[in-house]
Amino acid sequence: MDARIRQDQNGRKTVDNTCVTPCAIERGMRIIGGKWTGSILWHLKDGPVRFNDLSRMIGGASKKMITERLRQLEAQGLVHREVAKTKPLSVVYEVTDFGRTALGFLDELRRWSENLPIENGNSEL
Repeated sequence: MDARIRQDQNGRKTVDNTCVTPCAIERGMRIIGGKWTGSILWHLKDGPVRFNDLSRMIGGASKKMITERLRQLEAQGLVHREVAKTKPLSVVYEVTDFGRTALGFLDELRRWSENLPIENGNSEL
């Protein structure tokens, strides 16, 4: 649905076709737009990864933050969690088939961002 702003003869503005529920873009961003979420999915793309290895792969994210995001991704059906029967116990994460559906546009995002101009020496827009 496309929202449109309309202005009457007195200059008052109203919106037609207001989104009362989150639009498709907003729903997608709520799932995938959280900090570190895309990175976590991307690092799991090649197969199961132990938690500690994943936390090493994602520099800058705390273990607490990674744990929180993994729990959200698991609840949304994007990631599968399995406790490995090893000594000591370890937890392994893997992208689900549903989670793999996000990898295509994450790859597009990666390519797009690699081509962004770096202004004033700032690589972290």
